[in-house]
Parts: sequence; structure tokens; C-alpha cells
Amino acid sequence: MFPGELMKYYDVSVPITAGMPVYEGDPPVEIPRLSSIVHGDLANVSQLVMGAHTGTHVDAPLHFIEGGRAIDEIPLDVLIGPALVVEFNKGTEGISREALIASHCEGQQRVLLKTLNSSLWQAREFRKDFVYLTADASRYLVETGVKLVGIDYLSIERFGAAEPCAHRALLGAGMVILEGLNLSDIRPGRYQLICLPLRIKGGDGSPCRVVLIEE
Repeated sequence: MFPGELMKYYDVSVPITAGMPVYEGDPPVEIPRLSSIVHGDLANVSQLVMGAHTGTHVDAPLHFIEGGRAIDEIPLDVLIGPALVVEFNKGTEGISREALIASHCEGQQRVLLKTLNSSLWQAREFRKDFVYLTADASRYLVETGVKLVGIDYLSIERFGAAEPCAHRALLGAGMVILEGLNLSDIRPGRYQLICLPLRIKGGDGSPCRVVLIEE
């Protein structure tokens, strides 16, 4: 038996495609073909036009904290390691501190929030009614020592919030936010997380490929 033969690998990142949902105000995704073999060119070469917070992506502290850590400065041991997937499927409101306490995520370094958001990826347009993390719940994660928190849509913040309280609480504490996951096929439980954003020098965020490993 080969090492890893009994492991199951889940790709929980969403495909990058032209016309995919992007957060309101972000640039749309365009992938024009600059050269094409069928048109007589030597190779197929495409250009990527998109924002740094497209699809499945990482928010670095610099995203909301001036002078915060940039995407290329995030340690790999934060992005790779054990993660707990917890499920919240009882509504489309914000996840509260009490709900997090009831999920028994205390003591975890990486927490991924599976919500009704995962079904929103079936729509081609951006949806504003996604589940988010409340400011008080964000402070709870900071208090319990979480280093990375993920959620299954394009923002962890309530759409239209007057102030980005969740982002500031999390990123201000040096935490990494992983947004835009698709956890539709993932059961709650413990996994190994591999999350690798692009190494953009001084970047405030980056698209990434995210894999969960179930042993």
C-alpha cells in the first residue's frame, strides 16, 4: 500500500472563469486568448484580468490594516495544517459568538465555516444575502487564538456593513481570512488544509487553490 492511498482529497476552490460572480465593485474576470494554435500561432497564450480578491482567495492583514502583513509575508505554517470544518445551516443571518461557542471550535488554529453560502455558487450573479461573521464572533476567534478562518462566499463581512468590523478585528490581530470556498461536498470534521495563494510581493490578497485532505 502506498502512502496516502486511503486519503481523500477535496478541491474546495471555485474555478476561475469569465463571467463568474465577483464582489460588487470588483473588476470582472476576463481571460482573453492572446495567441491560439488554431489561428496559426505557435502556442496558446491567455491573459488573466481580475482582482486580487477573485473567487477563492486569501485576505492578508494589509487588506484592511495599513502596515499589516502582505500576502507574500504570510507564513506557510498558517496556510498549511489541521483545520476544523464547522457547519451553520439554520439561516442566512450572521454567525454569532454564541453559535461559534456551540460549535466547539475553541483551541483550533484553523476554522472553516460551512454555511448555506456554498449553494450560492450555482448562481452566475453576485448574491448580497450571504451568511457572514458578526463582529462579536470575530473577536471570539481572536480571543481563542485562531490563526486562519475561512468562509464559503466572497466576503466574511456582512454586505453593506457601515464599517468592516469583522475584517478589522480579524486582520488587526494578524489573522488570515480565507474567502470564496465551496464546501458543498464537505462534511463537518477535521481535515488537513493546504492553501497556497500566489506569492504577490506586497499584495493585499490573492486567489488561491485550496485542498482539504481527509485521512
